[in-house]
Amino acid sequence: MIKVDNDIIEKCKSGDRSAFRTLVLAYQPMLYSLSLKMLCHEEDAKDALQDTFLKVWQNISSFDGRCSFSTWIYIIASRVCLDRLRSARHLLPLPGDEDTLRDYADDTDPQRSLESCEWVRIARLLADRLSAKQRLVFTLCHFEGLEQAEVVQITGMSADKVKKNLYVARQTIRERLKQLGYE
Repeated sequence: MIKVDNDIIEKCKSGDRSAFRTLVLAYQPMLYSLSLKMLCHEEDAKDALQDTFLKVWQNISSFDGRCSFSTWIYIIASRVCLDRLRSARHLLPLPGDEDTLRDYADDTDPQRSLESCEWVRIARLLADRLSAKQRLVFTLCHFEGLEQAEVVQITGMSADKVKKNLYVARQTIRERLKQLGYE
């Protein structure tokens, strides 16, 4: 990742497009990853990424350093994704996901199970069925590897709300796994 220091941020605040390009190059992979995990479709993720960077450009002068820049930009990206999820009102039904998960559960060949039964992929499929807030918290904690304190900052939720959403998300995924034959 390209190093983004306060100098680049200050240049962006004064309208320096070259500095902003550096910022985009530095944060694009991280924010695209978050957007894709939240929205589950490449085109939606690309659109969200573009919206995120537009909002960053429009609002960079409001960045005051109370939190790290990466936290601030994560906040913007997560809100863009949440807005998209709310406006589309989708608890994303993925075509064939139920059958795919059942195939994993029914597979008796141990070698194939090890190769094809990717728990992260399964968790992502199941996370797609969570509410937008649960999905955001689950994604940030489990797929992005953030600490709960960082998730509190990014989401603006209280620590208790983050814990509750994470707990409900885990329980929901655990129940779905049981329903599909995973113990």
